[in-house]
Amino acid sequence: MKNNELRDMSIEQLCSKELEFKKELFNVKFQLHTGRLENTAKLPSLKKDIARVKTILREKRG
Repeated sequence: MKNNELRDMSIEQLCSKELEFKKELFNVKFQLHTGRLENTAKLPSLKKDIARVKTILREKRG
């Protein structure tokens, strides 16, 4: 997800997006450990998306 798209969101939307990314990260990790994950590049991408959301939330709340 792009930074500009995230910056246009409200705080509530960012919080829900963060929860969505965390749930998806859990599912991807589960697939990785069970041997069903085909796209291993998705794991670091999700971690970076979560970090982006957290950074923008801190900026807006700060």
